[in-house]
Amino acid sequence: MSLLSGCGVLSSDKSDSEQKLAVGTTSTPSTLDPAGAWDGSWELYRNVFQTLVSYPNGSATPEPDAAEKCVFADSSNQVYTCTLRSGLTFSDGTKLDAAAVKYSIDRILAIDATGGPAGLLTSLDKVETNGDRKITFRLNKPDATFPFVLATPAMSLVSPAGYPKGKLRQGNTLTGSGPYNLQAYSPDSAAELVKNVKYKGFAERKNDAVTIRYFKDSDAMVTALKTGAIDATFRGLTAEQIVDLEGQPKEEELQVVEAVGAEIRYLVFNPKDRAARNPAVRQAIAQVVDRGALVDKVYKGTAEPLYSMVPSGVAGHTTSFFDAYGEPSVPKAQDILEEAGITEPVPLTIWFTSDRYGSSTAKEFAELKRQLDASGLFRITLKNRPWNSFQTGYQKGEFPVFGRGWAPDFPDPDNFVAPFVGEKNAVGTPYDTPEITASLLPQSRRESDRAAVSKQFERAQEILLKDVRLLPLWQGKLYVAASDDIAGTERALDPQTIMQVWQLHRKTSW
Repeated sequence: MSLLSGCGVLSSDKSDSEQKLAVGTTSTPSTLDPAGAWDGSWELYRNVFQTLVSYPNGSATPEPDAAEKCVFADSSNQVYTCTLRSGLTFSDGTKLDAAAVKYSIDRILAIDATGGPAGLLTSLDKVETNGDRKITFRLNKPDATFPFVLATPAMSLVSPAGYPKGKLRQGNTLTGSGPYNLQAYSPDSAAELVKNVKYKGFAERKNDAVTIRYFKDSDAMVTALKTGAIDATFRGLTAEQIVDLEGQPKEEELQVVEAVGAEIRYLVFNPKDRAARNPAVRQAIAQVVDRGALVDKVYKGTAEPLYSMVPSGVAGHTTSFFDAYGEPSVPKAQDILEEAGITEPVPLTIWFTSDRYGSSTAKEFAELKRQLDASGLFRITLKNRPWNSFQTGYQKGEFPVFGRGWAPDFPDPDNFVAPFVGEKNAVGTPYDTPEITASLLPQSRRESDRAAVSKQFERAQEILLKDVRLLPLWQGKLYVAASDDIAGTERALDPQTIMQVWQLHRKTSW
């Protein structure tokens, strides 16, 4: 398999006897330590770490991975028990036992990293062990979504010998027990994965090694695909590139696989900012933004307008913003502002990340600026930063308004509401919503049948609509582009929209 120079650990041999592949993405890890990331770093984690439960092919609910069995041991969904597979070890040779599981989960809470996943564990009271293989999670309240939380790569199991208890691990190495070992890592460049021969889990690896190439620019990634420097791409393709790849003549030997997606894009308003904290300003922006024009001009059929934080295809989805605001209207937006005593154009700076979601992001925010400026009601300044400094900025509350993307931690409406509310949340701006946090979410989490929680999430979206602290923009489709000789693309994405690279392999000739 051809790889770019600099990835010389892996051979460029295309023989069928040893499957070595290269995958491109714009989703660069922010850290190699799972206790520090609630972001696209999970793409790597899924392939090098294990979680107690995960998503085998065709499963939309968590099933055992490092665990042999996991169940709620009570009728109130407050005691969750797991029994580990026997004989598990980490790549450093140490045992993966119940004590290591407890250490891994306790460590996330102890570090409580800014931008980290501790916020996913708000329902956890304590972790107990019984012997080497049994773990009991005691929850402080009923939470039927807890197995989904354990299935996120944030809950990756780490070796106590390799990860300090009170701080994040530094450096360019990691110690896991997943389908692959990380053989080499160059930040912002590449991660070289080789099959973990000691792995015990559900993944059936159909290749021997994978190099994940990290690109800052979508054009460079597509060029690498077309020239054979990589075998497949995921995340970061622009709409124009998808249309172009879908229209390639057969002799180009490329394929594009489309899947139903639950990824969303939205704006976040920071209540610390003088303008953004004014409900009238937020409502006026909601009245002006033309989602249809945005997705037509920028995303060309690869996205759909989104009118609630819970996307289409997920239980509890509504069209609350369309129902409330209807078609974009400058006169209605002007009325909203004038009723609040605002008669001059509102100056506002909107931030976005320059290298996280692909090259279409800059075009998207240019279109948003065009729409808002054209209304005569706003004077918009656009600014951007690379992901790591962008993330630091919004967590410190530096940005008045900023754009974020969200790929679900797990396929449940809870995960499109709970992460964005409360004192500590995924967007770094405290959002006090007592009805949601103290009533609606607890009610829904008592319900094991997740198809029966629509009423609570419909009400939650009414509250989000009234506040307009979050403004949904669009919902994307998922695309994997690959060389025509690569199989497994249609099975490579799990319900969290994370690529399981072990599914990819070169078609064999007979």
